[in-house]
Amino acid sequence: MRHRRKVAKLSMRSDRRRSVLSGQAKDLILYGKVDTTPARARATQALAERLVTWARRGDQAAQRMAFSVLRDKEATDKLFTEIGPRYRERDGGYTRLLKLGPRHGDGAEMARLTWV
Repeated sequence: MRHRRKVAKLSMRSDRRRSVLSGQAKDLILYGKVDTTPARARATQALAERLVTWARRGDQAAQRMAFSVLRDKEATDKLFTEIGPRYRERDGGYTRLLKLGPRHGDGAEMARLTWV
């Protein structure tokens, strides 16, 4: 059964959605923040929280799962050497979502995803 397993589809096919969210999570890890729409930020936030939980575990299987999502060795290394140990004592809520003003080009609402 799929009870309580809702996925934000973001008007994309699953392969494109997975790629967009993976890229945004990689940018969050490498640069510390991501500016995007609120819906994409919430979906990326869920993925980033899961990645940090794996990084807190720190074992080989967790590294392989994180690499399969991120597909970037540099981002995976930074996740497991810097970000995971930083949140070792925290039980969740590793990211913060801040609302920004509308985007200049098309007026879309914007949000910034950062680490706590």
